[in-house]
Amino acid sequence: MNNHPLLRAYLAGIAVPTIFLMIVATVFTLVRYVYNAPIPIERVIVFPMAFVPNLWGLWNVLHAAFFTQGRLSLGIFGCLLPLLLAPLGYFVARMLEFPIPHPIFSLAPIGLPVAMILYYLAWKYLVGSLNAELGIG
Repeated sequence: MNNHPLLRAYLAGIAVPTIFLMIVATVFTLVRYVYNAPIPIERVIVFPMAFVPNLWGLWNVLHAAFFTQGRLSLGIFGCLLPLLLAPLGYFVARMLEFPIPHPIFSLAPIGLPVAMILYYLAWKYLVGSLNAELGIG
């Protein structure tokens, strides 16, 4: 199975966030429209739904293309992704004039390391198992 290893890396990378975002979108729809919760997130939901899975796929392609010889583990490489996604998400929220509550800013010093830990685990175990299944790395 040596055909198109970077395409397989891309597909393995987009699988995890796509499934996660489908669950988040389902829960959001139920809370918003069944229970009539006033959550005005429709303007910014497009960013994670469109951009995050593609970035995960490209991030996995970068790892497969340049770091498969063991110089940088997949988990460590994956935990660097929130350092790119957090500023991009903040930028998109500001461009769309989405109100960010003040407690979010006060939790940022804790939230970023927690996100990096969760990304490490997701990349090491979920994306790593998909990469192994597809014969990448």
